[in-house]
Amino acid sequence: MLLIPAIDLQDGRCVRLRQGDLDDATVFSEDPAAMATQWLDQGARRLHLVDLNGAVAGKPKNEAAIKSIIAAVADDIPVQIGGGIRDLGTIERYLDAGISYVIIGTAAVKDPGFLRDACSAFPGHIIVGLDARDGKVATDGWSKLTRHDVLDLARKFEDYGCEAIIYTDIGRDGMLSGVNIEATVKLAQHVNIPVIASGGVTDLKDIEALCAVEEEGVEGAILGRSIYEGTLDFAAAQDLADELSPS
Repeated sequence: MLLIPAIDLQDGRCVRLRQGDLDDATVFSEDPAAMATQWLDQGARRLHLVDLNGAVAGKPKNEAAIKSIIAAVADDIPVQIGGGIRDLGTIERYLDAGISYVIIGTAAVKDPGFLRDACSAFPGHIIVGLDARDGKVATDGWSKLTRHDVLDLARKFEDYGCEAIIYTDIGRDGMLSGVNIEATVKLAQHVNIPVIASGGVTDLKDIEALCAVEEEGVEGAILGRSIYEGTLDFAAAQDLADELSPS
């Protein structure tokens, strides 16, 4: 089980949001590169970056902070990024800069042709982010709930050639309310590519629950507010995940 610390970037700072609300942000660090190094030192094997300003603007907006993180850790571990990725040129620039995986969310739902082109142009580097509430996919920073069924879209995007799916239960993200194991497993059982859980991971009990379904295809989890507020010790969590890993 791959546990992935999240670094959400807003105005050059490391923050966490509650349920994706940009007006409900807690600042955890003014130095995102130092935060990235901290997670590396604690045993992180991948980092998850989100350009929150970019997600709103539809183009990268925290480039200085992103470049500083890449310089600090990308030689040691893979870095994945999402937020505001709407064209192939942006993907190419990120990959050339040292990013390993690019996450396409809203654009994948609104413009499937773009996702298909991205998977074709950059095989092995494209991850899809599916954010859902009650089985329906949300877009635009979770502000719009679509009629798209998350399982149907996941299968379609798998056919396009995406590397993995990050599944976020938007009702739980940033709320420290526990991960939605049932919905995450249901998705993982419908596709053959890895599913990465996101939203609600709170403590070691959630890590145990995730590890128990790893063989269903839930191969990782993104950790956010829990590791910043201290309800979950990252190093202890990864040690437990390694201990419980079926492989």
